[in-house]
Amino acid sequence: MRKELLTRDPPTVLALVKKLYDSSKENRDFIHANCFEDEAGEAVLASYRRKIVDQFFPARGEGKLKLAEARKAIRDYRRATGNIPGIAELMMVYIENGVQFTYEYGDIDERFYNSVESVLTEFAELLRTEAGQLYPKFNSRLDRIEQLTNGIGWGFHDYICEVLWLLEKDLGSEQSG
Repeated sequence: MRKELLTRDPPTVLALVKKLYDSSKENRDFIHANCFEDEAGEAVLASYRRKIVDQFFPARGEGKLKLAEARKAIRDYRRATGNIPGIAELMMVYIENGVQFTYEYGDIDERFYNSVESVLTEFAELLRTEAGQLYPKFNSRLDRIEQLTNGIGWGFHDYICEVLWLLEKDLGSEQSG
């Protein structure tokens, strides 16, 4: 593809990008995230955040729990921007909404809990490897997640506690010292 695009004149490539931009909201979000990171960073992040929240708590109706769609929003944002703080924020939004959903609606199913646990694991790994300085920003939100999961079965609360305890052990003392 690169070789082919290099043979095209700039107006032709520009026209192609415009067609992509006009063809879908996902393409627009991707292009905005790549081209206007500084100017529209929060608006782009908000757009991806909304895609996640809508799977749990849409503006109208009930959550469809299309967890793959919510996780896709995180992957798409990562590919589009590579913005580590934004990626961490979207992961946190996924975890918070998953926890809030089960807190409000009761027991879900194993697939649901596995998905939230998996994103929490990825989030913890991101903090340990690339974003440790962000841990204090998320600490109170993580405490809230631990509180809300108390009493939830499937080993969910136990898993949350273990991951958060390890995060605090690995990053908590670094940030305060």
